[in-house]
Amino acid sequence: MPRDYEILMAFRQAVKRDALGRYTISTADFVRELERLNWHYTLRAANKWIEMHTTTFRDISTREGEERVFQLFNPNG
Repeated sequence: MPRDYEILMAFRQAVKRDALGRYTISTADFVRELERLNWHYTLRAANKWIEMHTTTFRDISTREGEERVFQLFNPNG
């Protein structure tokens, strides 16, 4: 039986607050939290899940590759 609610729970647990007060999530942290719940995602699959299931996070990565960082933002201004 699918446990899709655990993916959202892992996402929420992986969100961190940085030194500037912004809420961010790295793909590596998200995958690590998924592993704790026995979900086996690649970095690419985790990026795709974040892009498809969240509308208030944007990519703020400074490097190329699959290990990305997303930041919470307000789409209304």
